[in-house]
Amino acid sequence: MKIAIAGVGKIARDQHIPSIAKSPAFDLAATVSRHASVEGVDHFETMETFLAARPDVSTVALCVPPQVRFEMARAALEAGRHVLLEKPPGATVAEVHTLAGLATERGLTLFATWHSRFAPAVAPAKAWLADKNIRRVEIIWKEDVRRWHPGQEWIWQAGGVGIFDPGINALSILTEIMPQPVHLTGAELEFPQNRDTPIAARLSFAGAGGVAVTADFDWRQTGPQSWDITVETDGGTLYLGAGGATMAIDGKEIRQGPEAEYDGIYARFAELLRAGSSEVDVSPLIHVADAFMLGKRIVTDPFIE
Repeated sequence: MKIAIAGVGKIARDQHIPSIAKSPAFDLAATVSRHASVEGVDHFETMETFLAARPDVSTVALCVPPQVRFEMARAALEAGRHVLLEKPPGATVAEVHTLAGLATERGLTLFATWHSRFAPAVAPAKAWLADKNIRRVEIIWKEDVRRWHPGQEWIWQAGGVGIFDPGINALSILTEIMPQPVHLTGAELEFPQNRDTPIAARLSFAGAGGVAVTADFDWRQTGPQSWDITVETDGGTLYLGAGGATMAIDGKEIRQGPEAEYDGIYARFAELLRAGSSEVDVSPLIHVADAFMLGKRIVTDPFIE
């Protein structure tokens, strides 16, 4: 299938383009971007010009910031194209629901991706937890924003979600592996004086059976980066490290396969297209929306990149 990428930025170059190149299901046929292109690939500056010029390209991967993604996704769906959404799938939950309804109405595939769910240890962790009584979950997700988002101002603007851009990866794993759902009970969000989105967040969740979940997100960590989830159960303690790449039970490491999250995304997209179905899970985004609704705002020193 011919596919176009909209938004030729860091995530597209680091992940999407290499995974499309390896995929037996897709051929990169076009790019849509105001500022960048891919050598040897048909290029367009707007979604409208692409849609008009290339009716032969049936699928579109949207890698643009969430603030501008909705209109591009809607235009693509209205033009009869299948759509893959980079995470988070939209700037609001309502946007994603609207796109899902449009895809259903048009008989098209919409795939709201959560790349961390395709980390090699996530599926084994979900299977191991399926019959356990979970007592407590601790999430530590701390990284250096200067390293992972250099010069990307959109993340600090309203709709860019700030620390939840990486934090939602942890929430996507949490909502995937937990046998029962949890709901937010409290949040503290740290906003730099000069930014519209938070640089750190501390969240508390509760669930059936008295399970307690805490999450500590921070974008100011230098040195080693932390992407860790610990789950205490009646059958032992599960640890997911490196963003779901490694797994241990009661301290005993269980080795998993190589990291290939975006390869997994495109394999799943191909499956959905063959089946004529969509996959749109907004549960991680709902937790983020609840954090903004329920969270206590704490103002911190200005952030200077």
